[in-house]
Amino acid sequence: MKTKFHEYLVLFRKLKGYTQAQMAEKLEISRSTYTNYEIGNRSPDLETLERISEVLECSLDELFGKTPVRTADMVSETPVPYRVSSKEVPKVKGRKLAIGLQDFRRLREKNGYYVDKTKMIEEFLDSDYQITLLTRPRRFGKTMNMSMLSEFLDCSKHSADLFTGMKVSESFVMAELNKHPVIFVSFLNVKGDTADGMLYQLMCTLREEYQRHLTALDDGTLSDSQRKELDYIYEGLWQTPDSKEAGNCIIRSVIVLCQALENYYGKKVYLLIDEYDTPFIAANDGGYYDKVRGILSGMLSSSLKGNPALEKALLTGIQRVAKENIFSGLNNLAVCTVCNQEYSDYFGFTPEETSELLQYYGLKLTEDVKLMYDGYRFGETEVYNPWSVTFYAARKKLEPYWVNTSENSIIKNALEQRGEKFAGAYRKLIEEGTVSVRTELSTSYYEAADDASLWGLLINAGMVTVQKELEEGFCQLRIPNFEVRRAFQELTAFYLKLEEGHIASMLRYLRLESMDEFAEEYQWILSELPSYHDLKNENSYHMMMLGMCAFLYRYYDVRSNRESGNGRSDILLYAKSPELPHMILEFKYTKDESQNLAELAREAIKQIKEKKYAAGMKGTVYYIGLAHLGKTVEVKWEKAVTE
Repeated sequence: MKTKFHEYLVLFRKLKGYTQAQMAEKLEISRSTYTNYEIGNRSPDLETLERISEVLECSLDELFGKTPVRTADMVSETPVPYRVSSKEVPKVKGRKLAIGLQDFRRLREKNGYYVDKTKMIEEFLDSDYQITLLTRPRRFGKTMNMSMLSEFLDCSKHSADLFTGMKVSESFVMAELNKHPVIFVSFLNVKGDTADGMLYQLMCTLREEYQRHLTALDDGTLSDSQRKELDYIYEGLWQTPDSKEAGNCIIRSVIVLCQALENYYGKKVYLLIDEYDTPFIAANDGGYYDKVRGILSGMLSSSLKGNPALEKALLTGIQRVAKENIFSGLNNLAVCTVCNQEYSDYFGFTPEETSELLQYYGLKLTEDVKLMYDGYRFGETEVYNPWSVTFYAARKKLEPYWVNTSENSIIKNALEQRGEKFAGAYRKLIEEGTVSVRTELSTSYYEAADDASLWGLLINAGMVTVQKELEEGFCQLRIPNFEVRRAFQELTAFYLKLEEGHIASMLRYLRLESMDEFAEEYQWILSELPSYHDLKNENSYHMMMLGMCAFLYRYYDVRSNRESGNGRSDILLYAKSPELPHMILEFKYTKDESQNLAELAREAIKQIKEKKYAAGMKGTVYYIGLAHLGKTVEVKWEKAVTE
């Protein structure tokens, strides 16, 4: 039985001065759902009714006309009974985080928590560039933003409700809502162990986009030649990946679909390609790059160069693929890296967005949260890791959540190839958290395997961030936060060719003052090092231990070769908590097999005390001497209390 509830709902909303959009936001439901309440097409459940009465500051009886409305504008209708439980009704649940969901429409329809990045639409449409490449780390919101942009532009969709109350809703670009043909493909999952496996995934992705448009393209408006080529391409995308037809059809697939859509809609096409470089990275990592490079570069080049049906294109990825000449000859191309101000606050969370999200879920933006997840710098914008912040809000536990496994495989391979110059800069980064080096962001590492492009890869992957741009080609880099420091532990262990667990165990013994176990674990690590020749002098042991001590970043300030007392100590570990002991490690090395290593270790302790390396340390301090002969070590220590 239809009640007059919807009329009283309109009345009370207008009396409070709220718009439909404001009501939907306060009730944490979609605009379309609320609109259906007011026109009488839907009825709210009891929980939502209770929330409506709270927002409008009226009783349920008043909402259903069972008691008079105290206003001259009251609705003069006979009230209809509406059964309401006398039990206490719980409040409507808040928005869920929907972690891992990358589809804008689904997120909005599920009423998931959304950090509003819709002003990116205005920046893109108002840009002078026909083709834009945005490079950002994994899990910083690229796919969600591309999905949002597709929903806004695509003329085959009806997306007005999705953008109600969003920042873009006040923009002049609302006139472009659902007015354009769009091709949107994400290459996020286009990867594989073999060339055929990767090409199969690529064909599936392209085929799905063809299928999305088949209804529009089957109405008979295409010319015979267009229809013939379109059918040929579509059929070719069903062939086996190793067939000649498959390769040719992949290359022509996007441009042919662009031309067909322009013909059907009478408008040029917006092309959106998410994670465009994933197939290149997968091919390089899998060792089949030469087998697929022509197909991949051919597809992108034909889509972007001289495509008369193209209005604008936006591509996202981790790095720029330069060697394949995909972007050469494009006079209207913008490559927006993490160093550029353009689009700087649309990927990742700003401090304000982070604080608001955490507050919504009963948390605060503390200094500990900042140290763990903050520290990125895109252009001039301070950025938090969105993936980790969201997980923290869900689990209420401050720990690392961000993993870049695909990028790390490239970085690990690169670390094996780089020389001592890179190793020195890498050690400085681990020790001090910052380093100034030459960087290259315009070429991917696998195209130009040098130190500058590897630092560029580390920047693009989010492993380091640009603290300051120096003279042309040089940047001051730093590790963004504690979470990324944790990721560097794995890389350092790989670099030393050691198991991460043994390094962690050794340092845990050191922190807990279990010195016998520390010495035993350190000896095991030395014995497991792959090459005796890597241990060629005192500095070799010093640098190896320094890299491992980076694992202690949460407990200690690690300093090396710093002026302290009357000399330069090897490694100083300043405890961040008064409950922990300070540590001073001094290294000795000999090639003389008759040398007494125990005496040499005690000489190291004597040097620590005589040169007063403990100056500035208060509380418990351990003086640790480490004497080495090849892979053999003797560790001695003394415990002291300083004031």
